[in-house]
Order: sequence, then C-alpha cells, then structure tokens
Amino acid sequence: MTALTKPVRTRVAPSPTGDPHVGTAYVALFNLCFARQHGGQFILRIEDTDQVRSTPESEQQILASLKWLGLNWDEGPDVGGPHAPYRQSERSDIYKTHANILLEKGHAFRCFCTAERLEQLRAEQTAAKGALGYDGHCTGLSADEVSRRLAAGEPHVIRMKVPRPAADAPREETTCEINDLLRGTIAIDWKEVDMQVLMKADGLPTYHLANVVDDHLMEITHVLRGEEWISSAPKHKLLYQYFGWDMPQLCHMPLLRNPDKSKLSKRKNPTSITYYERMGYLPEALLNYLGRMGWSMPDEREQFTLAEMIANFDVQRVSLGGPIFDVEKLAWLNGQWLKGLTPQQFVAAFQRWITPDYLARVASQIQTRVSTLSEAVDKAGFFFAGKVALTPESFAHKSLTPDQVKTILQLALWELEALRAWQHEGIADLLQRLSAFLGIKMRDFMAPFFVSMAGSPSAPPVMEAMAIMGPDMTRARLREAIAVLGGVSKKEAKELEKLLAAFRRGEPLAVSPTP
Repeated sequence: MTALTKPVRTRVAPSPTGDPHVGTAYVALFNLCFARQHGGQFILRIEDTDQVRSTPESEQQILASLKWLGLNWDEGPDVGGPHAPYRQSERSDIYKTHANILLEKGHAFRCFCTAERLEQLRAEQTAAKGALGYDGHCTGLSADEVSRRLAAGEPHVIRMKVPRPAADAPREETTCEINDLLRGTIAIDWKEVDMQVLMKADGLPTYHLANVVDDHLMEITHVLRGEEWISSAPKHKLLYQYFGWDMPQLCHMPLLRNPDKSKLSKRKNPTSITYYERMGYLPEALLNYLGRMGWSMPDEREQFTLAEMIANFDVQRVSLGGPIFDVEKLAWLNGQWLKGLTPQQFVAAFQRWITPDYLARVASQIQTRVSTLSEAVDKAGFFFAGKVALTPESFAHKSLTPDQVKTILQLALWELEALRAWQHEGIADLLQRLSAFLGIKMRDFMAPFFVSMAGSPSAPPVMEAMAIMGPDMTRARLREAIAVLGGVSKKEAKELEKLLAAFRRGEPLAVSPTP
C-alpha cells in the first residue's frame, strides 16, 4: 500500500430517510477499521439535504443503531468537532458560496429548463435509444438573458459543466480515469457523465456538491463507499479539479447481496439494524458477520471481535465478489457467540434485550387478560418471538377474500414503511383512514393484522402491540404474512400502486379494492 503522507480521516454519511440499514453499518465498519488501523479518525456526517424525506426520528435511529453495534465516531452531530456543523441541512450557506464560485469560474451554469422539457428530452432520448442526460440547452444563454430571467424570478437549478470532447479526440481527452484503492484505474467516457444538478430550485445542494465540499472542508483523506457510486466518481473528480483541491483516495466496496445475488433489499431480506436488535442478535455477532462480508482474517477464522478486526485489517484483503448476506449464516454465527457466553453473561445479554421499559409496556397489555402469571407466556409470547407461525388458512375470514386480505396488508405495509413517528396514535390514524378508503368495516379490516402480528385472531389490542413491537418487527411480520399469502405479483403491484396513489391524494375509491 502507498505510504500515507497525512493523518487518515474517513467518514460515513448516512441519509436519515428511513430505517438504519445494515449496508450503512457495513460501510461504517470498514471506514472505522481503515482509520483505526492507520491511527486516524472516523467521522459521522448526516446528509439530510432531502428535506422531504429526511426526519429527526430516522437520524436518531441511525445514531442509536451504530452505537449499539459499537461503531463509535470521533466527530459528528452529537459529539461535535472542529468541522461542525455535521448536518448538511445546517451548512446551506457553505454550499451556496461554493456554487457561486463555480458559476464565477465558468464551471457551472444556471439551467431554467422546465420539468416538462426535461421529461420530453428524456422521452426523445429513450425513443432514439441514445444516451440519457441533459443536452446542454442552457449552456448557451447569454449573461443578459440569465440576468433577465433571474430578475423575473424564474425557477432554476445550477448544473455543472462536463467536458464534451470531439469523437475523434485522443483517448486521454474523451475518458476520465479514476484511481481506486481496490480496483486500480477505472476509465469512464465523458459522454456517459451527465451535467449534474448541483443546487436544486429550492436552494439546497444535491448530494454531489455537498459531498465534495464537505469531504474537502472536513479533511477526509479516504472515501470507502459502495460500488454504486463508481459512475459518480468522474463528477466528483471534476468538481475537485474545478475547485483546485486534492481528491481523497477512493475505494469502492462491493455491494451486499441477497442469496440469489440480487442487491440486498428489504423485499427479500430484513435490512434494518434495529430488526436484528429486536430479534435478539448480539451486536458483536452482527458486527462480526458484517466484517466477513468480502473480507477475512489472515488466519481465516470466522469469529472475531471488532478490536481483532482493526488489529488485522488490510483493505487489500477485500474481495470484489459481491458478498452474500445470508440470514441463516448470521443466525449460526450469533449462536456461536451465545454459546461462548458464561451463564452470567447470557443472563446479562438477555436483560439488555428485554429491557424493563419494553417488559412494562408488554405487561400493560396483558395484565387484565390473565388469571395466573403462567398464562403470560401464551398471551405475551408474540411480543418476544422473532416470527409467528402462519399459514394461508390462518387468514380465513367470513367477510374478506384472500385477495382483499393481501390488499389490506400490502397497502398498510407501504404506508407503514413511510411512517417515521412510530406511535399508537399515528398507526391508528393511518389504519382507520385506509379502512375508510377501502370501504371495509374497521372490525373486519383489522382481523389480518391480529393474525400477522400474533398468529391468532385473538390478541391484545393490535395497534398498541404494533407500537410496542416497533416498526421493524411490525413491517417484517407484515412482509412474512404477505409472503405466506402467495406474495404480490408485478401485475398486482401495479394495481395496488394505483390504489395507494389515490389514497395518498385523498380521492374516493374508484376501483375494486382487490388487485
């Protein structure tokens, strides 16, 4: 490995737009290990420029999940540091200043193209089977015309300029070469690089501008990130050149994959860190498993601690083959960790899993429903179980067809995936509105949820149970229920998406609620 000339600084920069993802932990782990192995620092930055989808609840879940795993950072929004603030939403003036620098140097331009024009352009490019991307329409606007349109208050974005060399130009002019720590030189044609929007019409930066500016100002030396960002590397390299800055060393990690080799997704595998926490996995075991995703210890042993991984870490040992995230293998490894605990340690781990607060909330739901304490095992078991036993027959209902049950559960799942403030009131409001939209009596509408959550049509108040179990376990059980019912085909999904769109627009039901 090339000798390092300045202190190593790495970072992880999650977007608080959903549940804390195991992919975030995977990238954070390798950045942490790289920094620690070289005596450097690890920074956490919140990339929350998507103001529509970003929420404080998601940010707190991400921070809590990474801390639960033991991935601690040196600088971040909660601990501060010399490069604060560490939330991009609090750095808007910094991005505006740098966007103006690019405009003044002629490396960026104001684009007034409407959404309709861009949609038409994309349709024409698709029909012609050509490369997709902005055609440079506004690059030729005169300074006077730009000033006139700005004075008129026309909405616009700021785009970066990208080289468009002639087809017969030398190869060194037509391609951008990226030096990757794992992959060596990556060559990408400039014609494949879009004139990226840097500042949106709302005055907020896109990922690309904010990422480059923040990495420079926070003195990041190495960027270990997922391989899905390879296509963006030329844009970032160009921005570094435009600003006259040195570019951090890039290292594109292989993506986590499902057992069928597809990209890891919640549709096929639970991906939320808090799901595994609620399932009773040890943080040490999950971190150990993520460490084995494309990397191995020199002696090839499967079980190791974070400290052991840091001590033996060499990024060159990362394999570029897509690592398979196999829940069964994770469960086996977790079992090895549990077997290695003393009885006292096992009890302590169990007590950390079943916290007094969680136990008290469960007790409040079953206390009036039992005659003896021993009955609590039956009444409350589903609160602690990972999965409940379900069959298609479990959902048999006198007033609902199997398709209606699947419709209810799928629409609710989609809406619950978007629900960030996870409280009884919000869950109840959502399900009541969905029941009214579908024209199904609330008593009948809720029946599939009792079965999905508890495995039985008779259970404590199910909406309160969902609030107690939390979003990850609730959503996981709904996905399992839908799978037991045969899943949703692509054709069914399209029809259900139309229903969902109508529900979100507040329109009355115009079609049958069955897919």
